[in-house]
Amino acid sequence: MEKFAFMIHPLSIADMTRVSPVFKYIPEKMIEMALKGKTPFKVSHITGVKSPYAEAEGWFVGCPLTAKQMVTLPEEYVVDKIIETGKIAEELGAKILGLGAFTSIVGDAGITVANNLNIAVTSGNSYTVATAIEGTKEAARIMGKKIEDLEIVIIGASGSIGAACTKILAKEAKHIHLVARHLEPLEELAQELQKCSSAVFEVSSDIKNSLRNADVVLAVTSAVDFLVDPGDLKSGAIVCDVARPRNVSKDVATKRNDILVIEGGVIHVPGNVEFNFNFGFPPQTSYACMAETMILALEQKYENFSLGRNLSITQIEEISALAQKHEFRLAGFRNFEKAITAKEIELIQQHVHS
Repeated sequence: MEKFAFMIHPLSIADMTRVSPVFKYIPEKMIEMALKGKTPFKVSHITGVKSPYAEAEGWFVGCPLTAKQMVTLPEEYVVDKIIETGKIAEELGAKILGLGAFTSIVGDAGITVANNLNIAVTSGNSYTVATAIEGTKEAARIMGKKIEDLEIVIIGASGSIGAACTKILAKEAKHIHLVARHLEPLEELAQELQKCSSAVFEVSSDIKNSLRNADVVLAVTSAVDFLVDPGDLKSGAIVCDVARPRNVSKDVATKRNDILVIEGGVIHVPGNVEFNFNFGFPPQTSYACMAETMILALEQKYENFSLGRNLSITQIEEISALAQKHEFRLAGFRNFEKAITAKEIELIQQHVHS
């Protein structure tokens, strides 16, 4: 039996109401103070992960800091808390630890954490990229479009996931708009890819202006607030929101019946998996970053993977092949905690106007 662990944390104070409704009635500052004082802990035991080649069990381990705390508290303090949580995974017997949400972003993106633990560590970002691209292409196909004909906007293109998505899409797309707060890394990425791609690249720090003509939007930033609102997008746009917390406001899906919004990387897990914790997904499914941790465990590939700011295209291709081998796959489309039906996509197509 292979063994893994995956680190989770509350994305926001609102997220805490999943644990208990009582948090609705406690002031936010009091909850944040309580979280700072709380020690990391085992959240749940994960059972039933089974591919044709191996079986695995695992644990969710909880790092008691919100996304906001992870970006506002001193970096050293946050990294130490993540390492402390990783020690819980070691004690439980895990041989590889996946870093979820903001725990994979803080500091040097997992490298220091891995250096301070005696087990392998991954951010899960390689499979996140692979499935985001796969899902976006499939959404375009269903909407009757081809990636090579579309104007693509990548919000957060200077980050590890955004840059990797850009590199892969540049092999097919003809027009890619790179967006982030700082222009210099975007310009460097565009110059690098221009040497080996026929795509035309534009760079910008203005999200709203960049979205006006976007056919496809990949949102992959580590922002803690919404960046994409209903009025930002043209009719018929496809939006893939990979970020957690989300970059795309729920209003986009509820107020715009002519736009397809999908979550990146919702994965069917093989076997009869029981997570024994509600993270908002239907049974037998997980985030791609969680899935990567399980795949590496099933493969007995207990080595550091997907760490740092520069994701390897080779690793992305490798994890995609291993996912196929162990029968992990995209679990249809979802947005805002619910499945998107074929009928709903048909209605979106009907409402698109030029």
